[in-house]
Amino acid sequence: MAAIAEQGAVDLALVLAIDVSASVDLDEFALMTEGLAAAIEDSEVLAAFTSGPAGAVGLAALFWSEPTGQEVVLAWHRIADGAGAAVAAGLLRDAPRPARPGRTAIGAGLLAAARLLARCPFPARRLVVDVSGDGRQNAGPALAPARQTLVDAAITINGLAVANEEPDLAAWFAANLIGGPGAFAMETPDYGAFSRAMREKLVREARGLLIA
Repeated sequence: MAAIAEQGAVDLALVLAIDVSASVDLDEFALMTEGLAAAIEDSEVLAAFTSGPAGAVGLAALFWSEPTGQEVVLAWHRIADGAGAAVAAGLLRDAPRPARPGRTAIGAGLLAAARLLARCPFPARRLVVDVSGDGRQNAGPALAPARQTLVDAAITINGLAVANEEPDLAAWFAANLIGGPGAFAMETPDYGAFSRAMREKLVREARGLLIA
């Protein structure tokens, strides 16, 4: 395991693709970014991140909203210990809300996440895009072709649906968003419960577990 780790390899290259469209207000944004940071720092998540042969996960994050509204807020970090997790969590916790939140262009967000994965500096055994959001697509490039582009590139797309505005959003994610090996959709009822759901999701993604 030490030899693999020295080469900078990771068991998983994971992009967090985070909805910051107009449906996410300032209070919800604060709950979401704090929830993400707390999840990344969680001991169970760190144990999952370091449980594979390489002992590490590569993590990056972007905010997405309107068709041209994608912003990388966490450049690639190799997380192999608590110090690495703390750095990544701190950057997400301090990320400012974009000044001009727009509509919900999930397809554009997926394509931006794929471009970010293509720039991952770490050799990775698995590639995953973790989409979190609270609404259906209503703008931008068609979702189905964007989704297929990622699936064709052996990228798994998972979804975390925040169901505070659309109670059936997880079902919509399952039917229209997720794809690739082992893909799954999860639901959280609101942003207050976001951190707990994200912790579970990150553990499952890191360990390659399916939702029963």
